[in-house]
Amino acid sequence: MSEVQSEQVWPLAAALVVLVGIAAGVGGWARLGLVRAVLTASARALVQLLAVGLVIGVVFRTPVLAPVYVTVMLAAAAGTSGRRLRRAPGAVPVAALAIGAGAAASGGAVLICGALAFEARTAVPFVAQLIGGSMTAATLAGQRLLDDVTTGWDEVEGWLALGATPAQALRDPARRAAARALVPALDQTRNVGLVVLPGAFVGLLLGGATPFEAARTQLLVLVGLLAAETVAATAVTMLLARTLALTRPTPS
Repeated sequence: MSEVQSEQVWPLAAALVVLVGIAAGVGGWARLGLVRAVLTASARALVQLLAVGLVIGVVFRTPVLAPVYVTVMLAAAAGTSGRRLRRAPGAVPVAALAIGAGAAASGGAVLICGALAFEARTAVPFVAQLIGGSMTAATLAGQRLLDDVTTGWDEVEGWLALGATPAQALRDPARRAAARALVPALDQTRNVGLVVLPGAFVGLLLGGATPFEAARTQLLVLVGLLAAETVAATAVTMLLARTLALTRPTPS
């Protein structure tokens, strides 16, 4: 390890130890029951980011592997969201379709318009952001819909008894669930620069980019995420509505 690398690594390691200590210490003091989760999540983040850094380096050097990497990411996102929505029939395929639709719609629009170069070094990180955002939106919307259908099952049965289709019976709960899932994305987009400086903007500034370059990229990421999450939240609620009206989900 060179002297420059050492100067960069040790302050980072110290900061990470202190930050994890704060999270675990305050959580333990407040008896939140999350000390183990904080330690485990931090360790996983370290290992996963190191591994991802190596993998992305290979992808950048061998662009033909980019579709494989994106597919693996989509599968992992679908698995994570599917586990959260396991009370619904076919949760993993539904999550995969919703997340894939969100990322494809938003990423395709950006690349076709030429806002980002169609190459692994730019497309892969951007699509990764879209998959992550779509996963979160699909999970939040699906969970909200499952909870609403579980607690309001009598209303669903009433609509079905009147001859409504499953989609019609769950139309209002599905709309509410999708709308609620988009609140974080809307708030982040609306308040960018006023309440918080998002990660991409800060990272680019720390990496030496000009404020204009950082703002341009961050705007593309934020609006791209908003579009992807809107598609994902709408898709997951529409797909779940087709099955939830036929089988009452079990309480969480």
